[in-house]
Amino acid sequence: MKSVKESLLERRSIRRYEREDISDDDMRLIFDAIRNTPTSYNGQQFSVIDVTDPEMKLKLYELIGQKQIKTCNHFLLFLVDYHKIELAANAIGEDMPEFNNTIDGLAVGIVDASLAMMSAVAMTESLGLGCCPIGYARTVAPEAISVLLGLPKKTFVVCGLSIGVPRELPDMKPKQPRELVVFHNHYPQDDAEMTADIMKYNETIKEYNRTRSGDKTDNDWASHILSYYREAMNYGMLRALQRRGFDPKR
Repeated sequence: MKSVKESLLERRSIRRYEREDISDDDMRLIFDAIRNTPTSYNGQQFSVIDVTDPEMKLKLYELIGQKQIKTCNHFLLFLVDYHKIELAANAIGEDMPEFNNTIDGLAVGIVDASLAMMSAVAMTESLGLGCCPIGYARTVAPEAISVLLGLPKKTFVVCGLSIGVPRELPDMKPKQPRELVVFHNHYPQDDAEMTADIMKYNETIKEYNRTRSGDKTDNDWASHILSYYREAMNYGMLRALQRRGFDPKR
């Protein structure tokens, strides 16, 4: 197994996989890492659906449009889940508070599911396997995916994670430098200095995209991310959440 240091600091998103099964023992380790995720109040407001059926993966690929979904060995979907606690409330004869209809309730579920995915990523990497988070599992066709997965109300997909035996070792993508990520004691007050550091990073990404192995582009970081934000403004996620039983009003 890789060390924690290697697993976290040498992590890459792997999108190409060998036609090779992952052992049951390795998947149990990944599932147990997910189960042991720290969550808000120990409420464990998340669940995971492990998709291995080729036909199911193909249908998800057709909806989401990411090739690694149909070629990976396991495709995990991480959900916000308030259905389970509602069942518990009914079983003990208590009313279910509408916590799912608050901003905090939504944030709690998303944080729990996201931490669970990172637990899966860390264990997957430590086992020498490859994985790739897929946010489009949340945004592209939320209602169709919910129907396909048979999701009850008060659940929704936060992210997908493809897992397989790596068939590639892509270049390490540069991340923001430490001084742009970790601030000490307070948020920096000098916007001019921060802007200068951001623009240096912007050029770093542009150079990486020009020279990386595989497909090359002229994209810089800022323009690319802003373009994504503009696209994402059209996803209609509030309506999708409301259909899933979430209506954050406070």
